[in-house]
Amino acid sequence: MGKLVLYGLEPSPPVRACKLTLDALGLQYEYKLVNLLAGEHKTKEFSLKNPQHTVPVLEDDGKFIWESHAICAYLVRRYAKNDDLYPKDYFKRALVDQRLHFESGVLFQGCIRNIALPLFYKNETEVPRSKIDAIYEAYDFLEAFIANQPYLCGTGITIADYSIVSSVSSLVGLAPIDAKRYPKLNGWLDRMAAQPNYQSLNGNGAQMLVDMFSSKITKIV
Repeated sequence: MGKLVLYGLEPSPPVRACKLTLDALGLQYEYKLVNLLAGEHKTKEFSLKNPQHTVPVLEDDGKFIWESHAICAYLVRRYAKNDDLYPKDYFKRALVDQRLHFESGVLFQGCIRNIALPLFYKNETEVPRSKIDAIYEAYDFLEAFIANQPYLCGTGITIADYSIVSSVSSLVGLAPIDAKRYPKLNGWLDRMAAQPNYQSLNGNGAQMLVDMFSSKITKIV
């Protein structure tokens, strides 16, 4: 196995999804901090690793992969002893892929990034109520996805659970999850939080992002 290096920063949900996957696979890796607010992702050195200037980036024996879902899927294909986290069965994998696309398009881009970019890069301090409503709409879908199963794609954890928990845990400060309205989602989040090393791998970083939001937002309008 080549040397694994993960580039990122703790508040980033996609970085945390990768850390959860690496830990589940029992993989050793070096973690290198990239300070986005300081512009370290725009340096020439980092651009050679990822011309899209995003985190996470995975380095595996001198080769570079970015985008968290691509990284997580690669890690399972390359290093997992079985396919539990990303099934080879066509239908089961399609279900995981659907959840991953939902996370990237709806939860991360449509909810987190849509709120974060104006706050952190345009110095806006007010968040339109419609953006908070969009989070609750996403919760409605997740409640339906989980239904009567313990995890998002069935009886076992997959990389879709790692990706989605990294985003949902970052949104609860903006849109608290009412256990009566979302019993399935709330139970799933509790099960994920009970996983080994969850707090150090995801919980602490999620709280960092929650605190960053709180420090910038003055009003929901």
